[in-house]
Amino acid sequence: MTSTPIGTRPDGDKGAFVRDMFARIAPRYDTANRVLTAGMDERWRRRAIALLAPPRGGRVLDLCCGTGDLVFHLLRVDPTLAVTGIDFCAPMLERAKARAGAQLRGAPTFVEGDVMALPFDDATFDGATMGFSLRNVVDVECVLREVERVLKPGGRFVNLDVSKAPNKIWKRMFDLYFYGIVPLVGGMVGGSRQAYAYLPSSLTHHPNAPDLRERFARAGFVESGYLPLLGGAIAVHYGTKGTS
Repeated sequence: MTSTPIGTRPDGDKGAFVRDMFARIAPRYDTANRVLTAGMDERWRRRAIALLAPPRGGRVLDLCCGTGDLVFHLLRVDPTLAVTGIDFCAPMLERAKARAGAQLRGAPTFVEGDVMALPFDDATFDGATMGFSLRNVVDVECVLREVERVLKPGGRFVNLDVSKAPNKIWKRMFDLYFYGIVPLVGGMVGGSRQAYAYLPSSLTHHPNAPDLRERFARAGFVESGYLPLLGGAIAVHYGTKGTS
């Protein structure tokens, strides 16, 4: 790793930087998430899955699955689903596979791969999810096009992530927590203050909620929209692949 400051790293290095960062925090990633959100992240994932509404027995892809939180939530909601998680960080996937052994429902599949070049055929999945990761990818539009490609007609993509609250006062209060408290507490609990300083900074140049909705539409999704949570500081975006 070079000493290039976080936030000024060129796009060509961003993928490798993010992969190495997540590899460092994988052992304590789940604990840090619960502490930093006071457990609310679990509730947000349930809202995202409710919007996905996958068919029973359907095939669902979870992009940037990390340690498998959304994968396991999907299987708890409907153990008939065939859920595949994909991530390019091997230590995160190793932790997901270890957690899978303790799950009572379903048998997920985990694949190491790049979400900007998904190793799946066109029209493979009935639905797709992504949690707290889209702002970390090098090319948002590329990922959206790839998701649209691998979905079956009528399949829905649901993306859960941090967003920019529209209310200026609330945004200022959330920013104080997100950019000030998260690096401090995340560094202590997650084991890498550098990583938890990067994660908030990744929102700085990420599209706001209405702009991201438009990017869904440009990627070919119909009925695209978003559900604001926590005063708009969290957003669940969704879009459906057209049937024609």
